Amino acid sequence: MSTSASGRQAGARANQRALQETIKRLIVERGLVPGSPLPTEFELMDELAVSRHPLREAMKALEAVGIVDIRHGYGTYVGSVPLSALEAGLAFRSALSVRGDHADIRHLLEVREVLETGLVGKVLGVYDLLDFAALDEAVTEMERAASRDRYAPEQDWRFHEALYRPLGNDLVLDLLEVFWKVFRTIDPQIPHVADTPAVTAQWHRAILEALRAKDEPALRAAMDEHFRGIRARVTTGAEAAG
Repeated sequence: MSTSASGRQAGARANQRALQETIKRLIVERGLVPGSPLPTEFELMDELAVSRHPLREAMKALEAVGIVDIRHGYGTYVGSVPLSALEAGLAFRSALSVRGDHADIRHLLEVREVLETGLVGKVLGVYDLLDFAALDEAVTEMERAASRDRYAPEQDWRFHEALYRPLGNDLVLDLLEVFWKVFRTIDPQIPHVADTPAVTAQWHRAILEALRAKDEPALRAAMDEHFRGIRARVTTGAEAAG
């Protein structure tokens, strides 16, 4: 490829990024919210002084990350910006990490641990809003599965979802679900050390009972034990891979 051709491609990419940023700025400055309609294609072409092809390319790129929602035959709307792109990226990096030194998996676990342990006080602060029936049902199902020497990952997520939903922070739930799904994807490739189904259920029961008693030190200790077990798995998996 000639230097001039390479330069033109680089310039086109820079123009495309600039156009995407302009569209995002337009959404923000106009106070549009998820579900709000954007100006029509012709209106945007006129307002942004851009031709149809680069505008459509920009919209496709923004749709890929959830910033806009293109509804063919109806128009283009502000998207809900799901975390699917983050999930896909983390899942890919974690899959590579499983075959390497597990560093990315350890780092992801650290982020999750910091987030969850940091929320202990807030969870206790919404004690009256907690659905203890749902929490207990999730743990009971985990214990029932453990009696057959089986894990119950869906119940594991139900437990954490019920734990944090009363906080009213959808982003926290979305992030935790991304972390959970990523770990669920790579779970079969990481050795189980001491976290048998029974032990995993015991970790969650300890968290629940400490929470029910409003015992913050015990709750923090139970959380730490939970993550210590997961860290042991990741460490053992890295040693095995090495």
